[in-house]
Amino acid sequence: MDVMYQSPSDYHVQPRQHYFSPYSWNGGTVLAVSGDDFALIASDTRLSEGFSIHSRNIPKTYQLTDGVVLGSCGFHGDVLTLSKVLGARLKMYEHEHHKKMSCKAVAAMLSTILYYRRFFPYYTYNILAGLDEEGKGCVFSFDPVGSYEREQYRAGGSASALLQPLLDNQIGGLNQEGWNNQSLPLDKAIALVKDVFISAAERDIYTGDGILLNIVTKDGVRQESFPLRRD
Repeated sequence: MDVMYQSPSDYHVQPRQHYFSPYSWNGGTVLAVSGDDFALIASDTRLSEGFSIHSRNIPKTYQLTDGVVLGSCGFHGDVLTLSKVLGARLKMYEHEHHKKMSCKAVAAMLSTILYYRRFFPYYTYNILAGLDEEGKGCVFSFDPVGSYEREQYRAGGSASALLQPLLDNQIGGLNQEGWNNQSLPLDKAIALVKDVFISAAERDIYTGDGILLNIVTKDGVRQESFPLRRD
């Protein structure tokens, strides 16, 4: 009986191409809502990669000043780097001008930082929340290369496709006849954020474990937390 042996070169008939990516997707969801005298920004606390959960207590919100909070998710390494760069720039501004940077000024600065890295961008979804010069709540959403706009509400991250339609329905009243566009009270905004995150955690495996809410008012920033499902 003849035995056929294969040489190592026979195992690789076609050339194999290897890919390298400097990015990683760590999931997470951020959401911001603004009102007449407040801004609210919330995130879940799950840090994951694929089907592995690295941590259950990593919020994606970062308080930049006494009245400005950044929500950022995506590649956690870029999120940490971006938050450190913003912190350093804010300290330089404060030492030079002897005052805190306003929310609009922080938004413009963040846009410049993101555009500077447009050829190798930060893999982050960024939302900024705070109060403007008139004391009204403001929310700024960004794309990866620095284009931004002011909005009343915005969701970003892995569950944004689930959260944004709910916000459009409950806050924006889009495509609804006879919609009464009233100002959104703070207690209703908090209850709505809890409801939409609970719904998202049922469908998105990268969102879960808990919610951290940052509520910005004229008195400063206070935090509230609520549990989500942990499986």
